[in-house]
Amino acid sequence: MDLSTSYLGFELKNPLIASASPLTSSPESIKKLEDNGIAAVVLHSLFEEQINHELQQLDHFLFSHNESYAEAIDYLPHEVDFENLQADHYLKEIEEIKRSIDIPVIASLNGVSSGGWVKYASKLQEAGADALELHISYIPTDIDMDSATVEKMYVDTVSLVKEHISIPLTVKMNRYFSNPANMAKRFVESGVSGLTLFDNPVTVDIDLMTLSSVQKAQITTSRQLSESLRWCGILYRKLPCSLCAGTGVHTGADVLKAVISGADAVSLASVLLMKGEKEVQEILHFIRHWMEENEYQSISQMKGSVSLEHTDNPSAYERSSYMSALQNFDRDSDLPRRFL
Repeated sequence: MDLSTSYLGFELKNPLIASASPLTSSPESIKKLEDNGIAAVVLHSLFEEQINHELQQLDHFLFSHNESYAEAIDYLPHEVDFENLQADHYLKEIEEIKRSIDIPVIASLNGVSSGGWVKYASKLQEAGADALELHISYIPTDIDMDSATVEKMYVDTVSLVKEHISIPLTVKMNRYFSNPANMAKRFVESGVSGLTLFDNPVTVDIDLMTLSSVQKAQITTSRQLSESLRWCGILYRKLPCSLCAGTGVHTGADVLKAVISGADAVSLASVLLMKGEKEVQEILHFIRHWMEENEYQSISQMKGSVSLEHTDNPSAYERSSYMSALQNFDRDSDLPRRFL
């Protein structure tokens, strides 16, 4: 039985990729993921804000004391710890991780602008990253900013990053574009080799004690897989790029659904954080068992078989019909058990 799949030009042993999370932040935990069967890892993200903040601190140290005496007690800055410059640590982490594992290592860069921080893309490549995932997450708060301006900012950022690297570039998309399919096309035209559908944005809440807004990480469930399935199914074979289902993948069944809709791979984060690295083995066991029962010999054999290109029910992808869904509601299968 062949579980291998092609993703970003790599031949992965199976479709399971560990997405950016605390479990992909150290060589030790990444090695555990590899030992349990994960096919590739996306490292924890290096943030634009983090890079810029550290560069500003460094500039302050180098240039703000030009008129000072080196003997002055306060000459050395207290706010900069050169042993804790995370951008440089990130590069060293990549080098160490590459020495310890045999699966592809995908670096992750998180930003919102096309500033000088993108030079770090080339540094990530030089450190040994096999590919780069770019996560652009910008929520416009200016009421006068139109969608074309926002979309251009995304595309310009991707183009600029691509100019600095030769390794494959993938974009972790959000679902808020008015036409995600067109944005996917523009990303690919800008040099992207893959698309992850979709990101998992932090949630906004209000702290009633401090009366301030706070952001919280969101743990997903399988119920959030829907949009990834929809857009993998829509984009399958429409663009010359790899597709990765990136939200709501928790079980072997979720993986199979994603592949059947057209995904080349899936990314796992929430389920691994909740259940640990050994859950990879459980997911792979389910996939093998299901394929054996349904007489599938390979992942490629089933890929895209229920995409928009092949489905006998295109309205499932092309329309959002709430009333039709209600009319076809299966009480026994769709209603949560606690309501039965």
